[in-house]
Amino acid sequence: MAVIHLNEKEYEDQVLKAKGLTLVDFWATWCGPCRMVAPIVEELADEFPEVKVCKVDVDENQELALANKVVSIPTFLLYKDGEVIKKIVGAVPKSELIQAMRQFQ
Repeated sequence: MAVIHLNEKEYEDQVLKAKGLTLVDFWATWCGPCRMVAPIVEELADEFPEVKVCKVDVDENQELALANKVVSIPTFLLYKDGEVIKKIVGAVPKSELIQAMRQFQ
C-alpha cells in the first residue's frame, strides 16, 4: 500500500475516523533525519498493508502539528481506531516502528 500524504482537511477522515492501525509520520522537507527515515516509512507501507501509513508535512500543516503536540520531527503517531496509542519521536530504527505496530495489532 502506498504512503498517503495528508493535509489538515483529510486528517479527520483518513486518521481520526479510521478503523484499525494508522501510522502518521510528521516530517518536513528540510529535516535531515526525516529524509533518512523516509525510505523506512515507504517500506513499512509495503510490508504492512493492513496498517494505513500516512505522512504530514509540518510546514504545510502547522495547525495539525500543533494540535498533535509535535515539537520535534520526525514524530510518529500510532493510532488505533482513531485514538493515539503510541508516540515515537526521532529517527528511530525500523525495528522500533515494527515493534510498536506489532504490539497493537
